Amino acid sequence: MPQRVEAKDGLTVGSIHVDAIARYLYHVDQAGTAMRYGVAIARGSLYEPGTYTIRRKARWPTWRPTDAMIEREPHKYEQYADGMDGGPNNPLGARALYLYVGRRDTYLRIHGTPQPRSIGGRASSGCVRMVM
Repeated sequence: MPQRVEAKDGLTVGSIHVDAIARYLYHVDQAGTAMRYGVAIARGSLYEPGTYTIRRKARWPTWRPTDAMIEREPHKYEQYADGMDGGPNNPLGARALYLYVGRRDTYLRIHGTPQPRSIGGRASSGCVRMVM
């Protein structure tokens, strides 16, 4: 469940910090505190720590697996090569934040998930999953 906690030193108001080891996302607010949410992160070495900018936000986003996902697991993803419309079974859930480096889309997202049992684990192909 989301919980208000003291913000970690060095984080600026409005920033989002993902602790990949503890599997929490922190959204820093103006009172020196942060909301902490449980998340699922990428399996194996697919997680890419870094500093990103949210350049797009979407409600009920469409989804398309990346070419790397299709290549890695064609039996699972090839059928969605043309994409999937937004909806309750869409892997991005009800909302998605699109992460960029400069103007380059990283194909990494912070998004909801129709699989809430994955929260707290290593389940995604690079994204950070949250409960919708």
